[in-house]
Amino acid sequence: MALRFAHDTLGQRLLFGSGLAARHVADEVARLGASRIMLIAAVFEQEIAEVVTANITLTVTYNDVVQHVPIAKAEDARRVAAENTIDLLISVGGGSTTGLAKAIALTTGIPIIAVATTYAGSEATNVWGLTEEARKTTGVDARVLPVTVVYDPELTYSLPVELSVASGMNALAHCVDSMWAPRADPINQALAAEGIRALAAGLPLVAQNPTDEKGREQALYGAYLSAVAFASAGSGMHHKICHVLGGTYNLPHAQTHATVLPYVLAFNAPFAPDADARIAGAFGATSGLEGLNELRRVLDAPRALKDYGFTEANIPEAVSIVLPLIPADNPRPATTENLTELLHAAWAGSTPQAH
Repeated sequence: MALRFAHDTLGQRLLFGSGLAARHVADEVARLGASRIMLIAAVFEQEIAEVVTANITLTVTYNDVVQHVPIAKAEDARRVAAENTIDLLISVGGGSTTGLAKAIALTTGIPIIAVATTYAGSEATNVWGLTEEARKTTGVDARVLPVTVVYDPELTYSLPVELSVASGMNALAHCVDSMWAPRADPINQALAAEGIRALAAGLPLVAQNPTDEKGREQALYGAYLSAVAFASAGSGMHHKICHVLGGTYNLPHAQTHATVLPYVLAFNAPFAPDADARIAGAFGATSGLEGLNELRRVLDAPRALKDYGFTEANIPEAVSIVLPLIPADNPRPATTENLTELLHAAWAGSTPQAH
C-alpha cells in the first residue's frame, strides 16, 4: 500500500547535556535578546531553579504552581507578567510548571525557555491545558510551544524513584497513544517506538540508582521523543480518559497516566495489530502488553486508581464525560459498557488482559 500522510514538524531548539543547564539558559537568554525575565518554578524546585538561573538576572519569580493549571492561577500569573512587562518566561520543573508558563504564553505570546526536571514532555508540545470548575480543557496553539527546551539529566537526580517511575510511565503513555491517535503517521510512530525503547532501557537503571547518568539520559531522551510524537499524532483515547480523571477528580497527573495506560493498551491492541507489533518490538517482547506489564513489574509502577482517590462510585460519571471525547477513529469503538469495564479494572488494579 502506498504511503500517504501529512506530517507537521514543530520548530523548536533542544539543548541536551549533563551539568550544562545554567550555561545553556544564559546562552539562550542572550540569543533571544531578553531583558525582562519571569522565572516560574514551584517552591520545592527553587533550589534547582537558582542553579539554572545563576548566570542571568531575573525580573520576577513566580512559584504559585498547581497541577492541572486552574484558570484562577493562570490569570494571576498573567497579571504578574503584564505588570512586570516580561519579555521571556523561564519555566523550571515538570508538567504543571510548564503548563503555567504555557497559560501565560497563550494570551500574551511571550516566548518560553522550558527547563525540564521530570519526564512530563509538556515542554516539547504545543498543547495547553486549563482547569475550570472541575473540567479540564485542552487545546493546541503555536504560541505555547517553548522556543527552547533545556535537558540536563543532573536536574532529575533529586526526583524520587517513585515519581521518576510515574513520570516515565506518563511519557510511555505519550508513545503508546501516538500509535493510534487521530493524526498518527509512520514518522510519529517511529519516534514513539524509539521513545518506548529508550524509556524501557533507562527507567530500570533509574529505579536501581537515582543518580545513574545513563539511565537519566535515556529517560529524558525517551521523554522528548514521546512528546514530539504526541504533539504530531494528537490526543488519543488514553489522554482523553486521563484528562477527565485529572481535571474532574483532581487525581495526580503522572500516576493517573501510569495506572490507566496498560488498560488502554489491552483495550486497543487486538484491534491495531500493526501498532501492537511496533510496541512489542520496542519492548523486545512478543506483545505490547507483555512488554509493558513486565516493565511495570520491574519498576513497581502505579497500579490502581483507588490508591489516588478515585472511587468506584465515580465510574459512571467519568464514563459519561469521557465517552463523547474518545476519537471516532480509535481502533476499537468505545461504548458505555466497555469503557465502564476498563475504568473499573483500572480502579481496582486488576491485571490488564487483552480483549
